[in-house]
Amino acid sequence: MATAIRTIGHEDRLSVVDHLDELRTRLIVSGAVLAVAFGFCMWQNHALLGIINKPLQTQTQKQVAKGHGTVGQAVLAQQAVLGVAGDAQAALRVLAQPGSGLSARARAQLPALISSLRADAAKVPRHPSGDAPVTLGVGEPFTTTVTVALYFALVLSLPLILYEVYGFVMPALSPTERRGAAPLLIAVPCLFAVGVLFGYFVVLPAAVHFLVNFNSSEFNVLVQANQYYRFAATTLLAMGLIFQLPVAILIATRVGLVTPRQLRKNRRYAILACAVVAALLPGDLITLMLEAVPLYLLYEVSILLASLVYRPGSDRSPIADRSSSTQGAAVHPEDPARSPDGAAEPGVQQIIDHVDPQLLD
Repeated sequence: MATAIRTIGHEDRLSVVDHLDELRTRLIVSGAVLAVAFGFCMWQNHALLGIINKPLQTQTQKQVAKGHGTVGQAVLAQQAVLGVAGDAQAALRVLAQPGSGLSARARAQLPALISSLRADAAKVPRHPSGDAPVTLGVGEPFTTTVTVALYFALVLSLPLILYEVYGFVMPALSPTERRGAAPLLIAVPCLFAVGVLFGYFVVLPAAVHFLVNFNSSEFNVLVQANQYYRFAATTLLAMGLIFQLPVAILIATRVGLVTPRQLRKNRRYAILACAVVAALLPGDLITLMLEAVPLYLLYEVSILLASLVYRPGSDRSPIADRSSSTQGAAVHPEDPARSPDGAAEPGVQQIIDHVDPQLLD
């Protein structure tokens, strides 16, 4: 019986029930892997939330340093209160000196005031708060934490889930096709991980910087947690899919849809497409360049890999081959028909024109 560990050979013959049993087993294994990854992510949810909040916190701290936004104004107020408290303490210490002109009774009360003022000033926060996304609902902190943990669990369990998918469809592949699919199975998660990292370190900070600062003087900008995490997940997922370009081009080359020569000839269109994709992503001109250049480098790498796997003659589609073979096998109306043994059979006109000499006698 098929299991999720023992793969099925190309020559093995299974019934429909066996295939369904194998599918059920692989789904159970994939679900168990996802559940374990989800449990680990829920255990480390504070660290994961810190990772995904980092771009927003960095941008918020830049706004705070300039005194922009609600948090920036609150920080300016905190700094002002601390400054006033420090100046007041310095003034009271001067007045507490014997030569300040105050009476001994008044100077005796100043140390208690200085201590009380110092204790009140210590309660004022020294570090800016409010740089994390806000939640509006009663259950939103819990549901948002579960959602973020599920996102990370899917990313962590993706390689094993892809392995189970590959193990289920592998028996339908011939040994040659299997050797060609194995590198793609490794390339897909690797390229996806590189795309997610590129999106996290380049695209997401630029997008947050652009969107949070856009017309910020006209709005009281408060970033909601649910929407921010959905936006971050969408951005990272889009970059992971965009980085699958080499895999898509390799598949198109193997099936004969494109050739390396066509890819080289259409470089200008590839540059335009990379620029359009980078322009659709939020950011300034510098960010656009940082996003467009890696995308075009992916296209050049795809051309190099396509040249390695391209086989001359593979650009002819199966439909064209069948039609050409059918046309080649078609019998011309003027050609004599062929009998099954290959001998030429007389045509209709030849039968009509044929005259048997015995009929003339």
